[in-house]
Amino acid sequence: MHQAHGIGYEEYSKKLSKLIEVEQKREEDYQKSLEIVAEIDRNSR
Repeated sequence: MHQAHGIGYEEYSKKLSKLIEVEQKREEDYQKSLEIVAEIDRNSR
């Protein structure tokens, strides 16, 4: 948790604002990964 998001699990679990921030970043990363996979798939055809 600390390496990926810069905060510890304790702070993540206690502060709603941090939890929302981390989850938004995780969602952005997930969407970017889907775009990369789709681009690779299009280029490999």
